[in-house]
Amino acid sequence: MFRTHNCGELRLEDAGKEATLSGWVQKVRDKGGMIWVDLRDRHGITQLIFEEGKTEKPLLDLVKKLGREYVVTATGQVVERIAKNDNIPTGQIEVAVGNLKVLNASKVPPFIIENETDGGEDLRMKYRYLDLRRNPVQESLILRHRINRATREYLDNQGFIEIETPILIKSTPEGARDFIVPSRMNPGEFYALPQSPQTFKQLLMVSGFDRYYQIVKCFRDEDLRADRQPEFTQIDCEMSFVDRDQVLETFEGLTKHLFSQVLNVELGPFPIMDYQQAMARYGSDKPDIRFEMQINDITSPAQGKGFNVFDQSESVLGIVVPGGSEYSRKQIDALTDWVRRPQIGAKGMVYVKCLADGSFKSSVDKFYTVEDLKSWSENCRAKTGDLILVLSGPKESTRKAIGELRLEMGRRLGLLNPQEYKPLWVVDFPLLEWDEDTARFHAMHHPFTSPNEGDIALLEDQPEAAKANAYDLVINGVEIGGGSIRIHDRAMQQRMFKLLGFTEEEAKSQFGFLMQAFEYGAPPHGGIAFGFDRLCALMGGSDSIRDYIAFPKNNAGRDVMIDSPSKISEEQLQELGIRTEGLKD
Repeated sequence: MFRTHNCGELRLEDAGKEATLSGWVQKVRDKGGMIWVDLRDRHGITQLIFEEGKTEKPLLDLVKKLGREYVVTATGQVVERIAKNDNIPTGQIEVAVGNLKVLNASKVPPFIIENETDGGEDLRMKYRYLDLRRNPVQESLILRHRINRATREYLDNQGFIEIETPILIKSTPEGARDFIVPSRMNPGEFYALPQSPQTFKQLLMVSGFDRYYQIVKCFRDEDLRADRQPEFTQIDCEMSFVDRDQVLETFEGLTKHLFSQVLNVELGPFPIMDYQQAMARYGSDKPDIRFEMQINDITSPAQGKGFNVFDQSESVLGIVVPGGSEYSRKQIDALTDWVRRPQIGAKGMVYVKCLADGSFKSSVDKFYTVEDLKSWSENCRAKTGDLILVLSGPKESTRKAIGELRLEMGRRLGLLNPQEYKPLWVVDFPLLEWDEDTARFHAMHHPFTSPNEGDIALLEDQPEAAKANAYDLVINGVEIGGGSIRIHDRAMQQRMFKLLGFTEEEAKSQFGFLMQAFEYGAPPHGGIAFGFDRLCALMGGSDSIRDYIAFPKNNAGRDVMIDSPSKISEEQLQELGIRTEGLKD
C-alpha cells in the first residue's frame, strides 16, 4: 500500500494512528539530532520526523541522502507537534517515521517548487510538468475543474444536451485566420480547425435538439496576449424558440450559479446597456462598472474660444478624478506621457484643477476664463478638490483613449477591487462595420447574426445604421461571453451575405449546406459562447489565462516544453502532397 492518507488529511484527532504517506520531498531540515522532511502531494504538506536514538541508523542515513522532489513513501505514527504551524491544515501533527522507501530519485529541479518560486515564466513553461506541482498552479486547475463541473450541472438541469461537433471542418473566409490541416486522402485539399462550432450548433437546432451545449476546444491563428491562446475553450450553447430576453435570463442564471457554487459569491442583477451608451460613457464596449468616473462630452463649451486643438477636434471629452486637485505637475506630466504612448495614441492632455477656494487652475488658462472652466466642471459634475482630465480628437479614437485613461486612473486610485464583481449585458451592437482596406462591410459579430427586427428596413439604404440582435456578457471590463439571435431564414441569410460582399457562388460554396438546411423548417434560435479560459482567470483573480490551462503556449504560439510547432520529415510532406521548394529553413 502506497498510502493510507494523503498529505493534507491528518489532524490532531489522528494522533496515535499509524499512517502511510506518499509524495514528493519539499524540503529537508537536518538539525543534527533531529531531521524533519516536508512531504508534499496535491492535497497538502505533512511533516515527517526522524530522531537520533529513536530512528534506526540505516533509516537516518537514507534520509540524509534525500533531495528535493524525491518521490518517497513513508510509514509511521501520527504524533502531536511540539512547535505547531498554524499556516497549514496539518500543522498540529507530524509523522514519526519507522519505515521509508525511495520510489524515485530526482535531479535538482531548475527552479524552486514552492508557492513563491525563483523560476521565470519561460523556464517554468519549459518544465511545465514541474510548475504544475506548485500549489498556485494546481489550485488554478482545480478551480477550472470546479467551474467545468458546475457548468454541466446547471445546463443539465436546464434541459441542455451535450453534443460533440467535428474538429476537422471547412475553412471559411470570415473572422480570424484558420489553422489548416492537409488531407492525405484528398491531395491538394485541406480541413480547418474550428474557430467555433457556429454552423454546426445552428444545424443542431434545425435537427430539433432545442437546447445544445458543449465545452469545446476552438482554434484561431492570431497574435497572442495574456488573455488569448491559439487553442482555447468555449462553453458553447444554442437554444430554439427563444428571444433575446430568454437567452439573457438563462445565461445570467448560469453565471450566478457558477459564482455562487464555486466562489460562494452572490451576484446581483445584471444591468443592460446598449453599445452606444457604453462607448459614450466608458469609451469601451466592455465597460468596467466597478467605479464611476464616466466620460463627459464637453465639446460644445470647450470650442470657439480660440484654442485650436479643441476647435479643430471632432470631440472633446473629460473624466473627473476625485480628489485629484492635489496632483503635482510631475504626476500630471507622467499621465500626459502615458496617454501619448502608441498603445493609447493621444497627442496630449489638458487638465483642470477644481481648487478648494472655488477657483480653477488649468493648462489652458490663457484661452479660457474662470466662467468657462466652471462650465466645464458643471458639465462634468466635478466637485471642489477634483481634477478634470481632457482629451480631444476624432470621436471614436478619443473615446477609446479616454476610456483607457479612465481604467488607468481606476488602477492608480485602487478602485479595481478584484473581490468585487460587476456584470452587465451590452446589447444593440452595430450589425456591420465598414473596412476601409477591403472597401466592404464586415459582420461585427458574425454573418449569421440577425438584425434587430425594427432595423431590417435599413438594410436596403442604410445598412451601417442597422443594429444587431446581439449581446455580450461583460464582468469587470472583461468580455466573458457573446452571442446573438441567429438568422434562420434563407432569404435573409442570402441578403446578409450580399451585404458582406459575397457573390452568390461564394456564399453557396462556403455555406450552401446551411442555406439548404434553412429550407427544411429551421426554428428561430439563438445562443452564446463563453470564453471558458477567460472566465476561469476572472474567477481566479488573474489577468492571464495561462495558469488555468494545463499546457499553454507562449506569446509566439509555441509549446516550449515539447518544442512545437516543429518541422516534419520530407517523407511526411511528400505523402501529404506538400512541396517545400522555396520555403526558408
